[in-house]
Amino acid sequence: MKQTVSITPKWQIHIPVAIRQALKLDKPELADISLQGDAFLVRPKKSKILELGGSLAGIKPAKRINLTRIRDYIDYSKW
Repeated sequence: MKQTVSITPKWQIHIPVAIRQALKLDKPELADISLQGDAFLVRPKKSKILELGGSLAGIKPAKRINLTRIRDYIDYSKW
């Protein structure tokens, strides 16, 4: 996919809607930019916190804690 965009006096470019949709960009985020020959490559950079999404799925706590009696589970001897 190739589209022509303008570069503003502040060196900003607009990413066209078709390209944003193809890359599944739905909100502003960070990007990596690199030089390849006489062209530059802009690659979306995912947030580190978003990369962790779902990594704890399926993990159960070792012991179920009754939240109404949470103080019974806290070890106060270290304070």
